[in-house]
Amino acid sequence: MADNTQAQPVFNIQRIYLKDASLEIPNAPQIFLETEAPTVEVQLDVSNAPVLEGIFEVTVTVTVTTRVKEQVAFLVEAKQGGIFEIRDVPAEQLEPLLGIVCPNIVYPYLRANLSDLITRTGFPPIHLAEINFEAFFNQRKNSLAGEQQSLVSAAGSPLQ
Repeated sequence: MADNTQAQPVFNIQRIYLKDASLEIPNAPQIFLETEAPTVEVQLDVSNAPVLEGIFEVTVTVTVTTRVKEQVAFLVEAKQGGIFEIRDVPAEQLEPLLGIVCPNIVYPYLRANLSDLITRTGFPPIHLAEINFEAFFNQRKNSLAGEQQSLVSAAGSPLQ
């Protein structure tokens, strides 16, 4: 008889929550009188941290800056968090789970919260595009590997 003592992997969503949200409209009320179309800049970040043994927090942060004629119409930043139970997962699968799967679960909540917050300002809503978190994860990983390689090369070069 085979020994089945190996534990089955566990992946559970414990909670999804709005961790932080801030909104600034520095040029109100004059900015509401502008008729020119705004420009929109979006920055995205994903982070994770262990909370307890087998419990991780994953946070997706989005910063949206909207300008009309070089004046900031509004600046909004929101952080959506998720608490995930991840146990008995092979080590090589943990990083992609935290960097791809969990952000894919958290991000739709962030999109909805951000759109709602902006709509409440009186500005038209901004609907964030879908994000390919696998590509984002791989791009970030390659970027970090490149930075580490540059540091190793710089540390190994002789002083002049």
